[in-house]
Amino acid sequence: MTCPGEDPKVEEMEMSRIAWKGLALTMALVGPALSGNALAQEETRADEEIAYDTVVVTAERREQSLQDVPVAVSAFSADQLKNNNVETIQDLALRTPGLTVGAADPIQNNFSLRGIGTANGISQNAGGDGSVVVFVDGVYAGRGGTMDLDVLDLERVEVLRGPQGTLFGKNAIGGLIQFVSRKPSDERSFYIEGTAGNYDKYNLVVRGNVPLSDKVFLSGGISHKQRDGYEFNETTGNDVNDQDMTTARAALRFLPSENLDIILRADLSTQDQAGNPRDNICNEDFNGGVHCVGVNPDPRIVNAYTDGQIFRQISSYSGEVDWDLGYGTLTSLTALRDVKYKFRTPFFSNPVNPPTQIESTDFGWEDATQFSQELRYAFEALNDRLQGQVGLYYLDEDIDRLQGQIQDFPAPAQTGTAIYPQSVTASSFAVFGQFDYDLTETLTATVGARMTWEEKEGRFAGMKVSGPGLPPPLGSLEGYDVNASEEWEAFTPRFALNWQAADNVMVYASAARGYKSGGFQGLSGTDAGASTPYDPEFAWGYELGAKTEWFQRRLTLNAALFKTDYEDLQISQLVPLCCVVVSNAAEAEIKGLEVEFVGRVSENFRIDGSYSYLDTEFVEYQIPGSDYTGNELPRSPANKYNIGAQYEMPLGEWRALARVDYSWVDDAYFEASNVASQLWPAHDNLDARLTLTLPDERWEVSFWGKNLTDELVPTYVTYFGPFQQTLVPYAPPRTYGVTLSLSM
Repeated sequence: MTCPGEDPKVEEMEMSRIAWKGLALTMALVGPALSGNALAQEETRADEEIAYDTVVVTAERREQSLQDVPVAVSAFSADQLKNNNVETIQDLALRTPGLTVGAADPIQNNFSLRGIGTANGISQNAGGDGSVVVFVDGVYAGRGGTMDLDVLDLERVEVLRGPQGTLFGKNAIGGLIQFVSRKPSDERSFYIEGTAGNYDKYNLVVRGNVPLSDKVFLSGGISHKQRDGYEFNETTGNDVNDQDMTTARAALRFLPSENLDIILRADLSTQDQAGNPRDNICNEDFNGGVHCVGVNPDPRIVNAYTDGQIFRQISSYSGEVDWDLGYGTLTSLTALRDVKYKFRTPFFSNPVNPPTQIESTDFGWEDATQFSQELRYAFEALNDRLQGQVGLYYLDEDIDRLQGQIQDFPAPAQTGTAIYPQSVTASSFAVFGQFDYDLTETLTATVGARMTWEEKEGRFAGMKVSGPGLPPPLGSLEGYDVNASEEWEAFTPRFALNWQAADNVMVYASAARGYKSGGFQGLSGTDAGASTPYDPEFAWGYELGAKTEWFQRRLTLNAALFKTDYEDLQISQLVPLCCVVVSNAAEAEIKGLEVEFVGRVSENFRIDGSYSYLDTEFVEYQIPGSDYTGNELPRSPANKYNIGAQYEMPLGEWRALARVDYSWVDDAYFEASNVASQLWPAHDNLDARLTLTLPDERWEVSFWGKNLTDELVPTYVTYFGPFQQTLVPYAPPRTYGVTLSLSM
């Protein structure tokens, strides 16, 4: 693969060639299973319906079949996650249409759905929020990012695409990712899993479920993941980008009566690992190549004067009560979430000291506490022709953050250390409702709305602590210490029509408004910049979709056409020798197509995949000195697809399941400027897994590989014009290993 900054046309041709090779490889792997001989061995006749489990989702805050929900949803069961080699958010993105993930650092994963994503400067200010949010068992997970996907006790993962402002509230303007855990049950179970792989990878998962009585059930588990780093810091002599994560969870379920269900959950996750110094791609022709002295050209070898460091601890506690009142169900969900993390991230770095070299490091910590309370009442009326739910929601956040910058530049006036303390309190209150009414036996109308009131107030400071000069982004040696507050309100309705055209064909049309909260710059060059708020952003999403099943349910084919009008878009821009500035600078239009399919060729063989097309454009985007009108939105590849094949067969007394997954992502840009130096190159990915199940069906052994072609894929690209240097963190290289599990 070519490196960022090379000719995008040559790179595009190369990646297209790779894409076709990967597709050919995939079809070569699945071809034998499609042969006449293979099909002839199957007992199921073409005119018989193949049995399979119905996929249940909670995309509308109640359990429904995936095929009955008039929302674009991708759902992955726990078995699918395992068989598909999905263990990170990036893995999930490769298999989900319209979803991409970028990461300038391991703390914040910047999700983008259908072209709507979070500006990179948002994570640097305590009052900033994401555009694509995560829910864990119905609880909004705000600040602090998310750990790698942990299937410790997951039942499924749902990805909802498009604005979800009515039922899920603020910051779901692009969509959301929902993690749903298994509920404790009356079935006694035990599971243990161990994994070993290259880079000295070792994972251990232990979980169990036990009934304490006929009305009380307990489940719990613990997982630990560790591996060596896949990059080497030549200056310090240490591996970096390693992994060290531990997760523990427990849930207690009470069934005091037939109409009352109470679940108490608690979980704790810790992450402690070396960070990700960026690959320094410098211009040898600039200034005589002075800034390239000592830089190793190997992208997996970095030359940072210090290793990065990441420590993060996430704890959450929730109580969910479902009370069947006979005429409806009242649900109460109370949650407390606390995220603590500290970080040290070399930004610019070089083994040769100034005055000819540049060194810059971000460091700091954040402590974010979140309390939320939701009351929701769901009911049916008019002989079940009317289904509705109404509710109240309250969220309170307290965020304390300190970010510091160490900068050692050739110019003394730009050398020193500064810190930027921030403290923000935020509250949000909402009233919402949604109603589904059967106009006829086949036609259903949906009307919903949410009214949200928000307030944020904070204290923001910036001060120099050392150095002969003035470290950016401070605007004065005296620094600043200011207070600010702001209030916003938002109305987010939804309208939809759902037509059951045939038994296995449902067509829907919808219009929905999404909302993302405003905030404060926080880290800025001046007191005015720190205290001046940026406004909320809004989007209207229009969607026409179909969910269908064909050939006796052998083929599931879902598609959606969509258009999104985006207003007051929050955009970040790197200002050299200052900071990343967030502003409401843009309006945008997004159009696209998404297709998902599952082909059940036989009881033992299936093919699945997806395709997404995006056409994004800034309708208006002007900032002082630049006009980005007509440019593409960041992290919005025009084409993206994945295809997977899975075949299960007897192997003597054993059972074998083989799966291969191939994905391809078109090139895109990491920033709104659309400059070639910040191109996200087109890339592909090939994963495979072979699972052998012993005759007693208790033991399984799996052999797996990820990124088998060892593609070099940037997760973000930063271009620093004054020194003509490109800084790039990369996704993991080729990994492989073996997993052994026991279930009882």
